[in-house]
Amino acid sequence: MSFRTTSTSTRSAKVRRARLLLAATAIGATALSAPSPASAAPATPGPLSSPDSHSMGSTIAAHEGLSRTAAATTSTGSTTGVQGMDVSRWQGNVDWTRARANGARFAYVKATEGTSYTSPYFKQQYNGSYDVGMIRGAYHFALPDRSSGTAQADWFVSHGGGWSADGKTLPPLLDIEYNPYGSTCYGLSQSQMVSWIRAFSSRVKARTGRYPAIYTTTNWWTSCTGNNSSFGSTNPLFIARYAYTVGTLPAGWTRYTFWQYADSGIFPGDQDTFNGGMTKLRTFARG
Repeated sequence: MSFRTTSTSTRSAKVRRARLLLAATAIGATALSAPSPASAAPATPGPLSSPDSHSMGSTIAAHEGLSRTAAATTSTGSTTGVQGMDVSRWQGNVDWTRARANGARFAYVKATEGTSYTSPYFKQQYNGSYDVGMIRGAYHFALPDRSSGTAQADWFVSHGGGWSADGKTLPPLLDIEYNPYGSTCYGLSQSQMVSWIRAFSSRVKARTGRYPAIYTTTNWWTSCTGNNSSFGSTNPLFIARYAYTVGTLPAGWTRYTFWQYADSGIFPGDQDTFNGGMTKLRTFARG
């Protein structure tokens, strides 16, 4: 498979996924289907123990809850920056023309997880968003207890996680959040987690020329890295918080680059915003 590197679902969909994630180890895995707006052919993801079910923020509701105010948030109601979205297998074949017509100007697309999974919808989503003139990037769902940061970075970059300074490709993104398979911090100590993230980050930088952005929540970052402050000067922050304000940022970052502020809305998938206008977004994409 080659990739070009010039390279409403309701709020309840993620809540249901989050609740089932907590119950999966006790009652077995269950399949879900979550239709999304502007999706031409919604996917039917696999069981909750499957990487098909893991996307940016899929574990957050179970641990941090969802703000009721976020349910009423629309892509134009909470922020003033450039609007965008993130998608995975859950959204299937996305109607990118419609998403752009509704105001989306960037997208992050799930490419990989661990060192064996690749999203079957990555090509349609990554190339489709590019074809309608959106700025897009790829993300990796981290499993720090399965293999090294270096190994997962290599898998990611080799399966869609590249970058080019064309102004149309966002930097690679590391999705690091609560463990969907077990303990919150994947059984790693805080220092081990920091070392894992650093190894992933360094390898992506070595292979692509760009440090990856980091997607996380302040609560997870504090619990699992000890609120480590050493990444703020190199790695852009993609913060997740389902509310009208972004809240306290993890240590080391004085500003966010992207903010995932709602899990449903006018676009398929999660609702995101860039902290700036289109000119700034294009400059950011070029590195």
